[in-house]
Amino acid sequence: MTLIFWIAAFLIFYTYLGYAGWLWLRAWLSPWPTLRGGYDAAVSIVMVVRNEERWTEAKLRNLLELDYPSDQCQIVVVSDGSTDATENILREYAKDPRIQVSMNQLQRGKAACLNDAIDLASGEIVIFTDVRQKIEPGAVRVLVEDFADPEVGCVSGALMLGDAESGETGKGMGLYWRTEKKIRELESASGSVVGATGALYAVRRNLLTEVPVGTILDDVYIPMQVVRQGKRVIFESRARAWDTPDLGGGLEFARKVRTLSGNYQLVQLAPWLISFRNPVLARFVSHKLLRLAVPFALALMLLTSLFLTGLFYRIALGLQLAFYGLGLAALLRRPRLGLISRAGDAAATFVLLNTAAVVAFANFVVGRKAAWSR
Repeated sequence: MTLIFWIAAFLIFYTYLGYAGWLWLRAWLSPWPTLRGGYDAAVSIVMVVRNEERWTEAKLRNLLELDYPSDQCQIVVVSDGSTDATENILREYAKDPRIQVSMNQLQRGKAACLNDAIDLASGEIVIFTDVRQKIEPGAVRVLVEDFADPEVGCVSGALMLGDAESGETGKGMGLYWRTEKKIRELESASGSVVGATGALYAVRRNLLTEVPVGTILDDVYIPMQVVRQGKRVIFESRARAWDTPDLGGGLEFARKVRTLSGNYQLVQLAPWLISFRNPVLARFVSHKLLRLAVPFALALMLLTSLFLTGLFYRIALGLQLAFYGLGLAALLRRPRLGLISRAGDAAATFVLLNTAAVVAFANFVVGRKAAWSR
């Protein structure tokens, strides 16, 4: 039982701290800088929408106002069987010669529509984005600069949770995402990032491959195909897109379940990801797969702490119970006590993310698919 406790503790420690420490050491001992410079390339910005009348017009205005030469910027939007006013908005904006619209009358799924959008893209660099996030004016120019390095095949932008004027939030999911971005920075500084930020990332057109229909995590599948072809995937913190930090606990939880379910699906779609044919195998396992095992390690650590004797294990049990208690108090929104509340928000986010991992595992076992929706 003691061995089980320590194996579980090590897995948790390595997943959240040890992996980041290993990346920091790699970046310090063997840095891999990106050669940036002026790079003149035509770009195609592609986006798939479904029933997004709330966001579509604002996003199209945002794309049209980006600081990039208009004669070198194509915007491709595919509607995936929208039944609200989304297509009316698209028809109006399609009058602008920079915008090309494709409307599917039947819902086919995001991956199939991405393939359609890629077929329509004429730019040397294809930029992927989602409808809700607002891209900063200079972000596309910054992304393209990194392609001056011939080893770079994909550049991921940075998703900022908060408001561009007041800054990024440091609570709950915001704190988690800031930690995630730090890991991506370290991966980029020492080689390649495992995946990209779906809200904003760019890929060389000649490296794009067809996305399997039904793929959940296109923002991991596409970058990993780039890595497979011998090119780097890097993280560019200066290319930023802003999003609302919390769209409601239920929606955020569902999104996380879908993301984690996508990790299981990736291994099924591309078994080479867990073989030595994957040039970043250790990173893929550490960043994507071990997080799926953490909730089970947490359960084993708590269970063994209940039965192990000795002062150390009593303290370990007390700390675990206190941590989960803080998370529960935060979920109930009481009490709100400054630093304690912030710690509770972090604990609640941690618990919710690991609960989502358990639900994703259950979906995988029973074969339940997580469909793409608005």
